[in-house]
Amino acid sequence: MAKKLYVGNMSYSTTEDQLGELFAQYGNVLSVTIVKDRYTNQSKGFAFVEMEDDQAAVAAVSALNNKDFNGRDLRVDEAQERKPRTNSYR
Repeated sequence: MAKKLYVGNMSYSTTEDQLGELFAQYGNVLSVTIVKDRYTNQSKGFAFVEMEDDQAAVAAVSALNNKDFNGRDLRVDEAQERKPRTNSYR
């Protein structure tokens, strides 16, 4: 079963191809998505990587969390489901 990982504290110059190559060392990468500002198209410094299986994801988290990549110590963890936003306006 595929597992989605959160990758934070990335260098703003990191590309999806670079991340894909980094994570491919630990298993098959299904997708890489760098989150970008909708107006400037500049990276926000975090991404999501989807790995094909759980073992590959666990290996990637273990090996890459707090590892220097492009001058920054990455934060790698299992992605959490986003909670639905509630409108607090009354």
